[in-house]
Amino acid sequence: MDLNLPVITLSNIVLMPQDEIKLEFTDEVAKGIVDESLLFHDNNVLIVANLSIDENILVSSLPKIGTLAKITKKLELPSGKVRITLKGMRRAHVLEYVCPNPDVIESIVKVFHEKPVPNELKEATLKKIYQELDMYIKNVPYMSNSIVSLISDTDDISKVTDIIVSSMPIENEKKILYLLENDVLKRVQMILEDMYREQQLYSIENEIDIKVKKEIDNEQKNIYLKEKIKQLKDEIGESSLKDEEIKKLKEKLNTLDCDINIKNKILYEINRYENMSSMSLEFNMVRNYIDFMLELPWNKKTNDIEDLTKIKENLDKDHYGLSDVKDRIIEYLVLKRQSNLIESPIICLVGPPGVGKTSIASKIAEAIGRNFVKISVGGIDDEAIIRGHIRTYVGAMPGRIIDGIKRAKSSNPVFLIDEIDKISSSYKGDPNSALLEVLDKNQNKSFKDNYIEEEYDLSDVFFITTANDINSIPKPLRDRLEIINISGYTELDKLNIAKYYMIPKICKEYDINQIKINDATILEIVRYYTKESGLRELYRCISKIIRKIITDNVLNNKKIVSSISSVSKYLGKRKYEENKCINEVGIINALSVNNSVGNVIKVETNHYEGNGNLIVTGSVGDVLIESVKVALSYIKANYKFFGLDKSILKNDIHVNIPNISSKKEGPCAGIAIVTSIISALSNRKIGNNMAFTGEVTLRGNILKVGSLKEKIIGAYIENVDTIFIPEDNVQELDEIPEEIKNKIIFIPVNKYEDVYKCIFKQE
Repeated sequence: MDLNLPVITLSNIVLMPQDEIKLEFTDEVAKGIVDESLLFHDNNVLIVANLSIDENILVSSLPKIGTLAKITKKLELPSGKVRITLKGMRRAHVLEYVCPNPDVIESIVKVFHEKPVPNELKEATLKKIYQELDMYIKNVPYMSNSIVSLISDTDDISKVTDIIVSSMPIENEKKILYLLENDVLKRVQMILEDMYREQQLYSIENEIDIKVKKEIDNEQKNIYLKEKIKQLKDEIGESSLKDEEIKKLKEKLNTLDCDINIKNKILYEINRYENMSSMSLEFNMVRNYIDFMLELPWNKKTNDIEDLTKIKENLDKDHYGLSDVKDRIIEYLVLKRQSNLIESPIICLVGPPGVGKTSIASKIAEAIGRNFVKISVGGIDDEAIIRGHIRTYVGAMPGRIIDGIKRAKSSNPVFLIDEIDKISSSYKGDPNSALLEVLDKNQNKSFKDNYIEEEYDLSDVFFITTANDINSIPKPLRDRLEIINISGYTELDKLNIAKYYMIPKICKEYDINQIKINDATILEIVRYYTKESGLRELYRCISKIIRKIITDNVLNNKKIVSSISSVSKYLGKRKYEENKCINEVGIINALSVNNSVGNVIKVETNHYEGNGNLIVTGSVGDVLIESVKVALSYIKANYKFFGLDKSILKNDIHVNIPNISSKKEGPCAGIAIVTSIISALSNRKIGNNMAFTGEVTLRGNILKVGSLKEKIIGAYIENVDTIFIPEDNVQELDEIPEEIKNKIIFIPVNKYEDVYKCIFKQE
């Protein structure tokens, strides 16, 4: 069967079947190709190699053989880049390249189907491959023996050859030849020939190494003679710069407050360094290690501020709200005063972007009188970034945890680990597993970094982590964290923060007298120029207004105005409008959460004559599709109660959730989906001022949902005034600010029948 697939060309990279690579894109064309593959081609894409030096790709020059690959993972990075993981599946023959526009290449391909190998020949071939591969790994140290475990689970010769080729140290031009060869037995012959050739070359290299070693021995002789000269200089009273350097290092070691075993370790390295020639490959590596060990604050601690009232004032000075975080800090300090044995908490601040998670951490350090250090772990996929590299590696470095302690210059800093929910794993290891030891109170007393090779006590470190989505943190790591949820801000919160925090801060930064912005103007900015749970866009808007005021007055030689009332003059036309209550058949508001940010999404339904088919669109996940199926089954089973004509149920029904650029998933839109379908089938309108959240079962029961507070705040921002919630969620309304509860009517429901009677006014 022929396939129509988008094409990704790789420069100087050949993706073999069974191999896996990671790519990063910044341009919009490449991102569009990835999105097209995910939406319309079941994550499939054709990978072809472009080994030409010329960046201008000619379609006619592209090879007619490529690799059919599947996008197994997509990650949108904070920098705007898109990172994908590609898994090579099989060879594909390109029948034709098509260029719908100058920047995009598509292809019509036919997947190769290899000829089966007889069982007797297959067994003999596999046995020969295993024998030669074992000999190759023993004789040539360029291939890891881990490849044996990769091929031991399959008897497919084609897969075995592709896995071996992916791991062999061969040029891309050679890999192209393997990719073009569709005869599996010929590929086996090519692999065996390359193995024999590599073993022969390595044997020749060994002979060369022996000759080089003899020359090095002669060099060691020269080093010995230089050392004799040094001793003679010492006898006549001459001292070298290195001797002064060693003396200073030992004096610094004597003043270092650390365990005796660590002192002995550092002294051993200093002695090694003293007797080492500057020509040695390890010379700089040993010196860097000594400097790092001497600069680590082994037992150096800062004293916490004792005045709790002053601490609370400092926390309130720059941050509005966040009472849960501030109360937890005060609790810790009070208990620490009672007993010095209490351990520092390990807190995880979870909430949408821009609510102050990162900034409150630095303020906590300032308020309690500790040093502050921050690292970001978003996007890392190498365990060594946390644990450090073994010193024998070229370019070895300590991990970010120990390096952060060194930068903090104390062993009890406030240590912020940012974006802990965006860590990934790869063949380099799992950074989440390394963090288990760092963030476990029972283990971090003896944390061991691979670089320093000694245990370091992290129990006095005040760890604070941040995340947008708690569900993205692995459960073993999540269990070690004390979760504090930080929700988005209401209009009143934003008004107070803008008046008492943002505007004074911006004016101080620009060194001008405070500019007054009245409440109505701030609220206009909040409502019509920002749509966010956090504060970043609001800060940018106010900063932009003040910058324009300063620039305008300087250019016109005027005094800076002390107040403003017009927003459009500085920010242009409104970006957003109020949610107008327009009633339309089949269109219903549902509440959702994405990265801890509450949103109002539309569920729309249409129907037409057909065969009773159900169509679901809008970039929805499997769970949401199942919710639509459950909703339709529930409606069909109770069509009489809903006053529906049985014949209309034979129509094709199309349920769409607009905005395909964002993935929608979860069962919490159940009430909205049922209501949307009933509205469309019965041609009855629902007020756009209403929103719904709750899972619906086949029997019409309404189940509890999560993240209710975030959803309600999102609805509040969109000017929704009536929300239907599951009855089991009623107790969570206590967490909702009074400002919101005064403007929104909450209707708890236990069965969908209650929803129906309420919105359709059914007796």
